Amino acid sequence: MKTDLFSSLKVIHGAAVSTALSMAASLVFTAALAVPVDAFAASATATAHASPAKSGKSRKSASTAAKPSKVAKSSKAVKTVAAKGEDRDTSRVTSKKHRVSYSMNGRRHPGVRRVAFEPRQPSAGEAFGLHETPDALMLRSSVAYVVDQNSSEPLFDKNSRAIVPIASISKLMTAMVVLDSKAPMTEPIEVTDEDRDYEKNTGSRLSVGSVLSREDMLHIALMASENRAAAALSRYYPGGRPGFLAAMNAKAKALGMNDTHFENSTGLTSQNVSSARDLVKMVNAAYQYPMIRRFSTDRSYEVFTGKRSIAYNSTNALVRNPTWDIGLQKTGFINEAGECLVMQATINGRPVIMVLLDSAGKYSRFADAARLRKWLDNGGGDTHITSADNGGSGT
Repeated sequence: MKTDLFSSLKVIHGAAVSTALSMAASLVFTAALAVPVDAFAASATATAHASPAKSGKSRKSASTAAKPSKVAKSSKAVKTVAAKGEDRDTSRVTSKKHRVSYSMNGRRHPGVRRVAFEPRQPSAGEAFGLHETPDALMLRSSVAYVVDQNSSEPLFDKNSRAIVPIASISKLMTAMVVLDSKAPMTEPIEVTDEDRDYEKNTGSRLSVGSVLSREDMLHIALMASENRAAAALSRYYPGGRPGFLAAMNAKAKALGMNDTHFENSTGLTSQNVSSARDLVKMVNAAYQYPMIRRFSTDRSYEVFTGKRSIAYNSTNALVRNPTWDIGLQKTGFINEAGECLVMQATINGRPVIMVLLDSAGKYSRFADAARLRKWLDNGGGDTHITSADNGGSGT
């Protein structure tokens, strides 16, 4: 009897041990599957940096570590995008459902969280509610002004008195001041660190050390809106950059541009401001300079910097459209100003000056110009005022 009981207990004990071992094995296997992918990425990275003596693993181990290395590369790619601060589409990097993370100062952070979307800051026109002003043509520009160049009669008016940033439209005044100085157009001008954009941190194809003639600098500043060219031109002014800015503001005052102020020659500042009514005066004045008309409407131009040749194209797609008769143009953009465009054009044999400021969308200013042209083509020559501040003192 005792022998039978002992045998039964032995069988039960063996079954319990077997069950316990099975459960332990299952837990170990589950824990192994639950290890985050980034741990494999970290181990792969550590293996890659280990010394030959410590990394003498079998071929099977090496192949196992090779797969997670792709995840490590993805993590690196995500960090690179985040470091540049660009609003890029990171779907290719984060399309896999891996939770990639990285270490910094001993702490682990999910890599995807480093790619933060920062919406564009509202323009001055948006901040003042100018985009809410309705107009019959449903323009996407918050400011639009068209006048007959010969009679100065306004044909279309939308917020023409609003004082807003004008970005690179400023370069028309820059060009006039350069030409008024009568400085030799063949004089070589060198780009230096002083010509870098330290406010908006924009780049340029014109590297430091590049040397161009004053004429070439003016050409690409007007046609391609080359900022370092405009900056260098102001530095080579007889009175230096302070004298150049004083000349810009004096010229504006002489033209009766009472709503206008300039702080630099490039327009890369929100402090370069004007109204559409003032800009009509500036465009009309710039139109009297044959070189400004020719350079601003050129489609492409190539310069030699002393190091290499650079081919530039116009920033205005309309100058390449044979259906347009454009005598002068200038584009501009910074976040505070939105997309801007001023032009002198002949429509139905009638010379007009067109000002479009703070347009929403990269190509909307050109589309708005086409809408205004079509409206004029269809006989829309009567004064059409939709300005929210018509007759007011402006913004």
